[in-house]
Amino acid sequence: MGVDQAEEGVVLRRRGCSCTKDDFLPEESFQSWGNYVKALKETPFRLADRVLSRSMDSTELVDMKARSQNEMKKTLNWWDLMWFGMGAVIGAGIFVLTGQEANEDAGPAVLLSYVVSGVSAMLSVFCYTEFAVEIPVAGGSFAYLRVELGDFVAFIAAGNILLEYVIGGAAVARSWTSYFATLCNHDADDFRIKAHGLSENYSHLDPIAVGVLAVVCVIAVLSTKGSSRLNYVASIVHIVVILFIIIAGLANANTANYTPFTPYGPRGIFKASAVLFFAYVGFDAVSTMAEETKNPGRDIPIGLVGSMVVTTILYCLLALTLCLMQPYGQIDKNAPFSLAFEAVGMSWAKYVVAAGALKGMTSVLLVGAVGQARYLTHIARTHMMPPWLAQVNEKTGTPVNATVVMLAATAVFALFSDLDILSKLLSISTLFIFMLVALALIVRRYYVSGVTTKVNRIKLIAFLVFILGSSIATSIYWAKSEGWVGFVITLPVWFLATFGLWYFIPQARNPKIWGVPLVPWLPSASIAINMFLLGSIDRHSFERFAFWTGVILVYYFFFGLHASYDTAKEYEKKGLELDGTQLKKFEEGNESSLVKDSESGGYGGDSGKGSAVLGK
Repeated sequence: MGVDQAEEGVVLRRRGCSCTKDDFLPEESFQSWGNYVKALKETPFRLADRVLSRSMDSTELVDMKARSQNEMKKTLNWWDLMWFGMGAVIGAGIFVLTGQEANEDAGPAVLLSYVVSGVSAMLSVFCYTEFAVEIPVAGGSFAYLRVELGDFVAFIAAGNILLEYVIGGAAVARSWTSYFATLCNHDADDFRIKAHGLSENYSHLDPIAVGVLAVVCVIAVLSTKGSSRLNYVASIVHIVVILFIIIAGLANANTANYTPFTPYGPRGIFKASAVLFFAYVGFDAVSTMAEETKNPGRDIPIGLVGSMVVTTILYCLLALTLCLMQPYGQIDKNAPFSLAFEAVGMSWAKYVVAAGALKGMTSVLLVGAVGQARYLTHIARTHMMPPWLAQVNEKTGTPVNATVVMLAATAVFALFSDLDILSKLLSISTLFIFMLVALALIVRRYYVSGVTTKVNRIKLIAFLVFILGSSIATSIYWAKSEGWVGFVITLPVWFLATFGLWYFIPQARNPKIWGVPLVPWLPSASIAINMFLLGSIDRHSFERFAFWTGVILVYYFFFGLHASYDTAKEYEKKGLELDGTQLKKFEEGNESSLVKDSESGGYGGDSGKGSAVLGK
């Protein structure tokens, strides 16, 4: 079925499914068992090649996009992106986890937890924004990391990016069921099926969550602009409901409920911050829409930063309102706002809250579906994932295959998994990726092959080691100790390393359109705070994270490595054949492969092989 047959020069396609093996494994290493065995024997050499390889800006902007057969339609402006940003973020996190963390970890100080998480998210937003403006492609952080930290690091991040979106969508879909149950005057488990043969955390099957994801999938594949308009309308309704909650809630405030303010101490505040970071997840989906943005240089900074500022303010006001309405110990963990209104005698208001929460979570699911499909599309363009997933539908201008596959995986997680497990695992994945993007931004500014001297390269490596080492040490000390002596050592080391980077090494590249302010201080602070928050997450979540990382590494060593290696060499060969020189090495290269940046008069966004690992 679906095999092409050549007859007298005419290609005929059989009816039925058009997918063949070559849609999934077209590379030379998979053409025969002999080729595959040979590829496996070369795994150490190929791995070294991929670890040492960096992509180029031009590769991501031109060559990678060409592998999707059709281009995505440029239909979005800053207004669309701003509403996409709010629609992506304001959902299950604020409406569910606020009650859970106020009750268990932070008390009324959950307000400060949102401030800490918001600062961390805002630092990451700035880092993402510069990359999205300079490299406006659907790959988001995967593409940025390929350019600055190399193929292998990008793949590790890619696996966790996909996990982030699948888990995030599953968590929101299950929360959708909880608020729908509230709207129907039922308990959430009334709409779930108990599977007695499974463990407790995975035994409450949620068919409604699966149904919601199926509807979202249909909308997402039809049109990006249509998804934007639907999100726009839903987000307006959502904002109106949020304003109602704040105004009506503060009208029923009791300041006595804010005493004691920090019942669980500073540790509880930061522990809640690590979990509540889940509430800010989603803004990175906006960066994946850069390829469909009319004017990335103007629209992306306004859309990303603007939506995050509004979101942070609303989150803090909502947390303040909730804890003023009810004592923290009485706040419900599953539907806190709805039941808080019921507790103050406004039972009818819980229906308004539930309806608004459903609108918000629907927006989060829709924007997540759009964003996650674009991540997977760009990953598949490199052949680290099957290239079938990179195809863009000619009629809709959307990546239909990637959208369906990602939402199918999300539906499986949503059917089985508990929200608490999902939210903590998601926070680890997200904080890890945001830390890598901040690191990549420092590398982008301070290292350009052929421009940065060998001495400055060595200094850069040393300062980055101290920044990462001190941040990790701070996180571990926070997780293991109740004291403060360790911070007297680790924090000055971080400060001096960042100062040394700022004072002793000149920047090798200036952004052409829009750049992050206060480099290296801002991205270095992003690294430190993301690592610090990781120290507040429980051991079992890290075990699940390690297990998933192990799974994606097994896939990479047996499939992704060889597919991406073959593809890189094929496109490199094509590049050499085009101009007969060493000037266009598509996937990697050496210092002679730099492309002269006519705008800046220096060597711009195309750095070569040796620059992936700064020590080469």
